[in-house]
Amino acid sequence: MIFRNILWYFAKNEIRMVVFVDMDEVLADTYGAHIERFNKRFGATLSREQCMGGEVWQQIPEHRETLWQHYFEPGFFRDLRPLPDSREVLEEIVSRHQVYIASAAMQFPDSLKEKHEWLDEHFPFIHWRNRILCGDKHILRGDVLIDDRSHNLEKFQGRSILFTSPHNIHTTGFERADNWQEVRAKLL
Repeated sequence: MIFRNILWYFAKNEIRMVVFVDMDEVLADTYGAHIERFNKRFGATLSREQCMGGEVWQQIPEHRETLWQHYFEPGFFRDLRPLPDSREVLEEIVSRHQVYIASAAMQFPDSLKEKHEWLDEHFPFIHWRNRILCGDKHILRGDVLIDDRSHNLEKFQGRSILFTSPHNIHTTGFERADNWQEVRAKLL
């Protein structure tokens, strides 16, 4: 009886996979933030639907530099909205798997601190030890990588899941998750 209880405990609490999750456009709505800031600054009405199939700046190439500057504005990364269901589903995944947030955070001066603070607020169950704020994701080794950028998935040696964002809707060759409910179905 004791042996069976021990097996049950370990089967129930076993960490089955190492899962890396990107932040921008997977947990945080960076794309929408660019559109919102652009519209506010210029009194425009640019929509997500108008941008489907490319980057925001591709719809307004004359404002490419303005959009790029968003990354350097204090608060840009700190004020992002979490994507729908990301918190609830990720909390479930954390209960079953070893999860690390893996996000590029070295290119823009404020992003490292702001991303850390953002995670503290929206995903407090992700311990700081499970946050990989890096420059390049090619170093990651694990079972699953969920990312919106195909170049990060191409070199990953585990299961690659492309998280749908307006800029990647035409990207093929990867397993895809359109939302966090689909991530739940794939990993739980």
